[in-house]
Amino acid sequence: MESVNKIIEKKPKIKLDFKDSKYATGRRKKSIAKIWVKKGSGKIYVNGKLLDEYFTNNTHKMLITRPFEVINQSTNYDVKCSVSGGGHTGQAGAMVHGISKALIQFDPELKTTLKTEKLNTRDSRSVERKKPGRKKARRSFQFSKR
Repeated sequence: MESVNKIIEKKPKIKLDFKDSKYATGRRKKSIAKIWVKKGSGKIYVNGKLLDEYFTNNTHKMLITRPFEVINQSTNYDVKCSVSGGGHTGQAGAMVHGISKALIQFDPELKTTLKTEKLNTRDSRSVERKKPGRKKARRSFQFSKR
């Protein structure tokens, strides 16, 4: 009976203030990321969690922080992101696209720098559809001689 009466402690939801921020939308595969960027201390929040809590893969973390490293200002901006759809790789790619678009709104001179790294271009690649008579999009069934 004691376990029923226990109060489950929840982490307090972080209230983020992004009044003087720039907004951009990033897309990749089936993922859509809504990004708010403002001047700050370099914290990145994804769906109310810190970047390290949401993305466990180091490759995804490096990919997301790449736009800031390209412009040599990794600790000058705070990011709030609401991302949905797809998997972690698509979500990370959508965040990169959105962050670079929001940074261009802050400083239009950054456009050439980010464009040379192809960070503000939407990656239009997506999954190829499955074809009839095949196992996957291109994979055929195993051939049997006899």
